[in-house]
Amino acid sequence: MEGWLVALIICLAYLAVTLVTGVISGFGVSKSVTGFVAADRAMNTVVLYFVMGASVFSSFAFLGGPGWAYSRGVAAFYILAYGIVGVVPLYFFGPRVRRLGERYGFVTQAEVLAYRFDSRALSVILALLSAGAFLPYIVIQMKGAGFIFETITDGRVPFALGAGLSYLVVVVYVVFSGVIGVGWTNMFQGIFMMIIAWFLGLYLPAKLYGGIGPMFEQIAASDKGQMLVAPGLDASGEPWTWAAFSSSILVSGLGFMMWPHLFMRSFAAKSDQSLRRTIVMYPTFQIFLIPILLIGFSGIIKYPGVTPADSIVPFLLRELSLSPVLVGLVCAGTLAASMSTGDAILHSASSIAVRDGLISGLGMRIDDGRQRFLIRAVVVGLGIAAFVLALVMEQGLVDLLLMAYGGIVQIFPLVFAAFYWPRATKTGALSGLTTGIVVNTLFRLYPELSPIPGMHEGVYGLTMNVMVLVVVSLLTAPDDQKRVEAYLEA
Repeated sequence: MEGWLVALIICLAYLAVTLVTGVISGFGVSKSVTGFVAADRAMNTVVLYFVMGASVFSSFAFLGGPGWAYSRGVAAFYILAYGIVGVVPLYFFGPRVRRLGERYGFVTQAEVLAYRFDSRALSVILALLSAGAFLPYIVIQMKGAGFIFETITDGRVPFALGAGLSYLVVVVYVVFSGVIGVGWTNMFQGIFMMIIAWFLGLYLPAKLYGGIGPMFEQIAASDKGQMLVAPGLDASGEPWTWAAFSSSILVSGLGFMMWPHLFMRSFAAKSDQSLRRTIVMYPTFQIFLIPILLIGFSGIIKYPGVTPADSIVPFLLRELSLSPVLVGLVCAGTLAASMSTGDAILHSASSIAVRDGLISGLGMRIDDGRQRFLIRAVVVGLGIAAFVLALVMEQGLVDLLLMAYGGIVQIFPLVFAAFYWPRATKTGALSGLTTGIVVNTLFRLYPELSPIPGMHEGVYGLTMNVMVLVVVSLLTAPDDQKRVEAYLEA
C-alpha cells in the first residue's frame, strides 16, 4: 500500500474516533440550553484544563507557529509570551463571572456585560464583534486541516475536500452534543497532540542536525543568523521592530481571555476552586509550544524557500521519508489542534448569535427547545461561511489571528470596568467600545497612518477606548446601583 494512502487512512480513522467521542459524550447532559451551552455548570478541573488549553493550541500553533519560526525566527516567541500571561486576568474575574452565571442564568460573555450596563445595544455590538473576530479564527482552523490533507496526499485530496471533511465531523458533534462534546473531544485531542508535538519537536532537530544545540549553532553561523536576533524578522524579511513585537504581546495578552469561547468556560466550571486550579495550571500548556517552534527552526537551513511557510510541518514530514504510519499520526495530531479550537469557536459563536443577538439584543422571546434548534442551525451556517472564506483568504495563519485580536481586545476595558470601576456607565461603555472598534479598523485598513511604524492597530483602538470610557462615564449619570453592587458583591 502506498505511503500517502496509509497516512490518509490513519487521519480518517482519527476523524472517526473523534466523531464517536463527541457524539457519545452528549448523552450525559441535560437537554436544556444550559446543558448545551454550559454543560450544566459541572466541568471539573481536568476537563476545563484541556478545554481551555486545546481551544488555544490550534492550527495557529501547530502550523502557524512553526511557519513563523521557519520564516521569521525568534519573532515567533511572542506567542509564548502572551500565552503565559494572558490567562492571569481570568483568575480574578472568572469566579465572579461563574457566580453571576449561577445567580442570573448567564451563559455568554455579552449577557454579563449587557446586564451590568443595562444595554441591549451592547449585546448586539458584542455579538457582531464576536462574529467578526471569530470568522477569521475559524478560517485559520479550516486552512490548517486543508493544508494537512493536501500535503500528505500530494494533492490527491484537494485543500477544499480536506477542510470540508474535517469540519463536517466538527459540525456534527457540536450540533449533537454542545459544549460537553467540545470538552471530551478536546481532552482526547489535547493529550494526543501533546505527545505528537514533543516527539516531532525533539526528533527533527536530532535527525537533521544532531540535536537542538547544534541546530541553533548552525543557524547562527549561517546567513540566516539574523533570524535568531530578537525580535526576529517581519513578513518581508526585514528586522521586526520592537514596537511591533511588544504591541503584539500587549494586544494578544489583554485580549486572550476576552475571546468568548474562553471567557464562557467560566460558566461551565463546577466551582470557583476548579476554575482557579485550572487557571493556575494553564500556563503549563504553553510548554507544548516549545517543541512546535523547534519544528519550524529545524527547516530553516535544510529546506529554504518553502511556501507558504505555514505548510512547513507537512512539508518536512513528506521530505524526510518518514514511516507512513508516523506521518499519519503526526498529521492526525495536527488535525487535533485544528479541530479542538474550531469546535469551541463554532459552539461559542452560535450561542452568542442566538442568546446575545436575538434574545438579549432584539428582545425576542424564544423557548428553551427553540433556542437549542437555532444555535444548532447557526453552527451549520457559520461552518459553511468559514469554509467559503477559507477557500478565498490568502493571509497566513498567525497574521489572521493577530488581525482578529485587534477587535477582540476592545472588550477588555468593559470587563475590567464592570467588576472594578463602579463609576463606569452604560453610555461610557458603549462610547468606548464603539470608538475602539472604529479606531482599530481605521489603522488596520490604513497602517500608514500609524505614527509608530509596526505598532499593532489594536493599541490605538484600546487607548482611545479607555479614554472615551473614562471621560464619558464621568460626564454621565451613574448607573443603577443595585446592578453595580451585584457585580461588586460577586
